[in-house]
Amino acid sequence: MRITRALRFGVGALALALAASACGGGDEQSALDKAKDGKLTVGIKYDQPGLGLRNKDGSFSGFDVEVAKYVAGKLGVKPENVTLKESPSAQRESLIENGGVDYIVATYSITDKRKEKVDFAGPYYVAGQSLLVKSDNTDITGAESLNGNKKLCSVKGSTPAQNVKEKYAKEVQLQEFDTYSLCVEALLNGSVDALTTDDIILAGFAAQSPGKLKVVGKSFTTENYGIGVKKGDKELRDKINDAIEAMIADGSWDKALAATVGPSGFKVADKPTVNRY
Repeated sequence: MRITRALRFGVGALALALAASACGGGDEQSALDKAKDGKLTVGIKYDQPGLGLRNKDGSFSGFDVEVAKYVAGKLGVKPENVTLKESPSAQRESLIENGGVDYIVATYSITDKRKEKVDFAGPYYVAGQSLLVKSDNTDITGAESLNGNKKLCSVKGSTPAQNVKEKYAKEVQLQEFDTYSLCVEALLNGSVDALTTDDIILAGFAAQSPGKLKVVGKSFTTENYGIGVKKGDKELRDKINDAIEAMIADGSWDKALAATVGPSGFKVADKPTVNRY
């Protein structure tokens, strides 16, 4: 009797599993399959003026936004069918891994450590780490001048502040927040002395607070911005690399930078060469 009940239970469980699979409970749909259906979800930053910004009216602007939409277009998806999802630095890998986004365009520097978890297309831009301080600050002129009691801010999940402490200013005090906008707020109210991240990001924040903030010192790293995709999805990575090369070749890359970063007065870097990682 017990054996019969067990068999019946086993058959019932198998039937439920098969039903769940038939209803879409099996493998997740790939990004390219979603693109064929005409919709994509792309990760961006929401708080980086000139790069990835969610405006007060709910619209989005910035160079990363334009890259995200251009790539989506090359994959066959119209701009109105692209959902732009906030992707804070500390959450980018997990968002890709769990399928929360199909790809990420969010000032995402290509590093060996990150490549252990995700793959990258690109780079689509090459930046360099620098510092943002108050306009009346004369003490901080570069990374080495942060030694002493200086407080340096960056965001959780990003590497710039730790890079400064390890290589340039071992005595600097590090302060981390969830977003760059909180770092900027802390800088403006005097809670920290400087903010570090990539020069193109800092230029956007300086432009957002005219006369109050300035970028100082020469850039002291090379940051290759890549488009993050799920590990092992070579087909998607190759198609995105094709899209980046097309954007650079047809003039859309220059046009997008001029419209988004240009107003800050920041001198953008030369066009990148796609490395096909």
